Amino acid sequence: MAPPASASAFLRALRAEGLTVVEVGDWRDHNRNHKGPWGPVHGVMVHHTVTKGSARTVEICRHGYASLPGPLCHGVITKDGRVHLVGYGRANHAGNGDDDVLRAVIAERRLPPDNEANTDGNRHFYGFECENLGDGEDPWPAAQLDAIERAAAAVCRLHGWNERSVIGHLEWQPGKVDPRGFTMSSMRARVAERLTHPAGWNRDDQEDEPMPQYVNLGTAQPRTLDPGAWDSIEFTREWTDETGDHATGGSVWARGACRFTGTVSLRIDGLPVGAVVQARMSEYEGSQHRADHPVHEITGTGGDTFAVVPVTKRLAAGRGMRIRLLNLADVPVTIDSAVLTVLVWKEN
Repeated sequence: MAPPASASAFLRALRAEGLTVVEVGDWRDHNRNHKGPWGPVHGVMVHHTVTKGSARTVEICRHGYASLPGPLCHGVITKDGRVHLVGYGRANHAGNGDDDVLRAVIAERRLPPDNEANTDGNRHFYGFECENLGDGEDPWPAAQLDAIERAAAAVCRLHGWNERSVIGHLEWQPGKVDPRGFTMSSMRARVAERLTHPAGWNRDDQEDEPMPQYVNLGTAQPRTLDPGAWDSIEFTREWTDETGDHATGGSVWARGACRFTGTVSLRIDGLPVGAVVQARMSEYEGSQHRADHPVHEITGTGGDTFAVVPVTKRLAAGRGMRIRLLNLADVPVTIDSAVLTVLVWKEN
């Protein structure tokens, strides 16, 4: 659970990501908080406006209309790539949506189909309205898509979320089609790549980047995971370790200042149907536990349960990264295998 960031922190995060931000009126205090709480926040929602013309679009999103008062979002992303801040707090953008989708966003896992409208989304999501007619023909300029990517990444970076915390309105509320004209899976891929780089990164700078180093580790034999306590995965099989960070063996697979992106693939035996194992990345200084990253939930399917958990973050100097698991079932389960595959960029 995350409380909303302050308006000042939100603004700093957007600008740090390289966005041109326009502050519209008293945006910091313009909200619908008198209609209900804002927070805890769990993700970022992207919309299209079904409008034409930047000035008119910003005006509508700020003030709304008779049947739906504004603000209708927190930021309006116009076709020129500028982000116009029109409100901060509870905003009329998400409406009611599917509680199963919200749980998936919180756990940062693949979204289920949205087939219910039983949960207040205005409480739990940051919202960006994007200027577009939404007819499938109105183009999405490169500058606008870049701004959507940067805005979503800025909020994710602010809260320590990954790209699975970014969703479209059409993935939240049955019957919605926005945003139309690009896919949310492609946008999430863009956000995931951006989050492996420092804030403000530009794709044009890629040619100057060093080649990443490849790390591919696994487990040599099954391991029992008892209920109720976090336990680190011990990577006892080493296929490739170009960074040398796993040279001493054990749980740590990335050390020192770096960024990385990849996955850990898990095969779990004995996890009852509907029971959950949680996975998360955790930072250590030596043997001292220092920080945790968001949880991913793996739900039992009966028999063997398979899951692919994304691992995409930055790591500070002096720290090591581990992957830890928590068995929430009432019985022990067996981690039959864990295979880590990551690309690592070392930083000076």
